Amino acid sequence: QVQLVESGGGLVQAGGSLRLSCAASGRSFSSYTMGWFRQAPGKEREFVASINWSGSRTYYADSVKGRFTISRDNAKNTVYLQMNSLKPEDTAVYYCAAISRSYAGPGRGAHEYDYWGQGTQVTVSS
Repeated sequence: QVQLVESGGGLVQAGGSLRLSCAASGRSFSSYTMGWFRQAPGKEREFVASINWSGSRTYYADSVKGRFTISRDNAKNTVYLQMNSLKPEDTAVYYCAAISRSYAGPGRGAHEYDYWGQGTQVTVSS
């Protein structure tokens, strides 16, 4: 059973930055595709970014390209989401997720993920 714990959320002014972290349990973290999703009140959960097992491939939603960067440190069993130039529309609960089976796709669909964290709130004020 994989446990994911997000941290780093908070309140920030528009134009500011935050770095989210997701710590994972288990020795097989280095083989997992990892993703970040977000959900605002009244809206469906949407894909933000993903990264493959080695970190050699990353994918981003168009709305965050050029502003957000996903990365991972397999030695620390941790995936990160660096968020720069934040906008009020980035306000949401951000979730970390993992695909624990062999997977080679972009990981844009929430249904593809096997494990989810509890989420961390990001609020961007105007």
